[in-house]
Amino acid sequence: MSKYTDLALERRKRFTPEGRPVYNCCQATVSVFTEEESALRAAAFFGGGMRMGSVCGAITGGLMALGQAGLSDPAVASEFIRKVKENHGGMVNCRDLLAASAARGEEKMAHCNGLICECVGFVEEILRAHGKIE
Repeated sequence: MSKYTDLALERRKRFTPEGRPVYNCCQATVSVFTEEESALRAAAFFGGGMRMGSVCGAITGGLMALGQAGLSDPAVASEFIRKVKENHGGMVNCRDLLAASAARGEEKMAHCNGLICECVGFVEEILRAHGKIE
């Protein structure tokens, strides 16, 4: 774990009165690399695969964090996505990732938090390799 993954998990411990995490997967991922309120607002509808099971919010948040750090080379995004795919049988869609997780008997929150930590870790590696963080 790192200070970034620790912070992401800490943010995921906060719940709304309805019992949902205050920070969705995308927000939890992007927010540890920036405190900009506008980034949190921009990420509001990207949890749950854009609220329709599409690309995982943690993956989207990772891409947002890389972009906010000023990394605009498509090869950087491809590297990040490749790393995620390697760990998940080529899957990137929330719907598919959750179905595979459920088939293994995993709890949804633990699965999502694991993906958040994974994506945060990959972003951290890439940012460090490009001299954006120490």
